[in-house]
Amino acid sequence: MTPSPVSATSAASDVDLVAAARDGSDPAFAELVRRYQGQVERVVIRMVGPGDEAEDVAQETFIRFHGALRTFRGDATVGTFLTRIAMNLSLNVLRRRRWQLRRFARRDVSDTADTAVYGAGSDDRATASDQRARIERALGRLSNDQRAVVVCRMLEDCSTRETADLLGIPEGTVMSRLTRALERLRRELQTEGIDEA
Repeated sequence: MTPSPVSATSAASDVDLVAAARDGSDPAFAELVRRYQGQVERVVIRMVGPGDEAEDVAQETFIRFHGALRTFRGDATVGTFLTRIAMNLSLNVLRRRRWQLRRFARRDVSDTADTAVYGAGSDDRATASDQRARIERALGRLSNDQRAVVVCRMLEDCSTRETADLLGIPEGTVMSRLTRALERLRRELQTEGIDEA
C-alpha cells in the first residue's frame, strides 16, 4: 500500500522537507512549520513576552524562513536556523519598542508589590504558572543582550558556541554577558520572591 502524501511528509527528514519546500511543496513547508512552531514560539515569547506581538514575530520568522529556502545550505540545522531568525526579529522588536518594555516592567513590579501586600504566604502556595510568570517578569527586566544570551544558553539549552553563532558574537562575549545576566537575574528573582534553591 502506498503511503498517503501527508504521512509520507511527516516521516520525511528535515533535509528532504527543505528540498521539497524549495521546489514549491506546500505540504513539506507546512510540516516544517508544524515541527518547529512550538520551538519558535517559545523563543519569541521568552524574548518579547506573550501576546499579539509575539504571534506576529513567530509568523514573520516562518515567512523569512520561506523566503530564505533558496539560499539555505544546511550548514545549520533547521531548528538552529529558525531560532536565529526568531532571535534577530525579537531583538529588532525590543530595540524599536524599548520604552514599552520599560513601562511594562514598571507595571509588573508594582503588581508584584500589591501581591506581596495582599497575598500573604503566597510563596508557599504559588502555582507553577504563578512562578513562571514571576520568572518571565524577572527575565523581562534584563537588557536585550542579556536576555538573548539567557534564552539561548539557559532556556533553549544551546551550547556556548551555538549561542555565539546564533547571536553573531564571540564565545567570550557570551560568557561575560551570561555572567552579568545571571547576577542580575538572581537579584530580579529575589525581587519576585523567588530565592535560589
